Amino acid sequence: MLSIFVLAALIWWGGGFMGFGANLRRVLLLILYGAVLTILLTLPPEVPLRANLGGSIVPWLLLGGAAVLIYLYAYGVRRLKEQAKGKTMSQTPEQKGAFSATELNRYARHIVLREIGGAGQKKIKAAKVLVIGAGGLGAPALQYLAAAGVGTIGVIDDDDVENANLQRQVIHTDAGIGTPKVFSAQAAMEAQNPFITVKPYHRRLDQDIATELFAEYDLILDGTDNFDTRYLVNRVAVDLKKPLISGALTQWEGQIALFDPANGGPCYQCVFPQAPAAGLAPACAEAGVIGPLPGVVGAMMAVEALKHITGAGETLRGAMLIYDALYAETRRITLKARADCPICAGRGG
Repeated sequence: MLSIFVLAALIWWGGGFMGFGANLRRVLLLILYGAVLTILLTLPPEVPLRANLGGSIVPWLLLGGAAVLIYLYAYGVRRLKEQAKGKTMSQTPEQKGAFSATELNRYARHIVLREIGGAGQKKIKAAKVLVIGAGGLGAPALQYLAAAGVGTIGVIDDDDVENANLQRQVIHTDAGIGTPKVFSAQAAMEAQNPFITVKPYHRRLDQDIATELFAEYDLILDGTDNFDTRYLVNRVAVDLKKPLISGALTQWEGQIALFDPANGGPCYQCVFPQAPAAGLAPACAEAGVIGPLPGVVGAMMAVEALKHITGAGETLRGAMLIYDALYAETRRITLKARADCPICAGRGG
């Protein structure tokens, strides 16, 4: 029997040394094992060759069975390892909640901030933010949210890019004139950061879709320029307990606030119970606006969004920041919820 084991060892290790593949060596071992079984089954007991093999086939059958079990066990372990490796490799950094090397380098200035760090950047990556309007305020907000790595950004707007937009809506370009703003913005955002998901909605926000749409997102940014839409946005945000960052501007002045009644703050309608009379709050097309002002206020909206997502610092919940560009002044005023507000009274968290 010893000679058979020596021969088997020579086939396996010697064959490996000579460059034989593992499959070929396994076939040679099976041939050797088959020859041993054939000898034990066919030759009479008194034949010396059979006696040298132990005389009985039972030990060889047990040995073969043990070898099969060992092989099946090793094969099963190897397959499990391959499956686990394949599953890990097939997951994108977004699916695993981890960052690629490129992302770590890109967001390094966030990660080294004590108030954000790696945990905060992961929250940013997991966040879902809806921006209403891809115009003056939406343009810079979208750009900075995309650059910051907000994982999912929705943008809804029914307008197309016009020549008159380009004085202030810097996410769009001259070549994009005539293109729906949401698609122009999407192209710019994805070119800026391929690690995010952008969801464009080329249509006007109305009551029919607002509730379903808002439900998909964690935070709403309102950059619209008409009171009907602002009141709709506020009403649906309050109903769904979604925090709302609202910005507005005209001529040289802008304002921004975080409305979050679910966490003790007022809602938009607490502060603006009714729309102003016609002509008292003209749109930018009528009153004019200094080009960089939307960039300032829109960027502030993005900052407030990132603070809200990560928990950094103190947000503008229950406060409004007013920026006067003409005289380089800022004011912060406290906002209170109204007990008789028809939208949020009794709707706190």
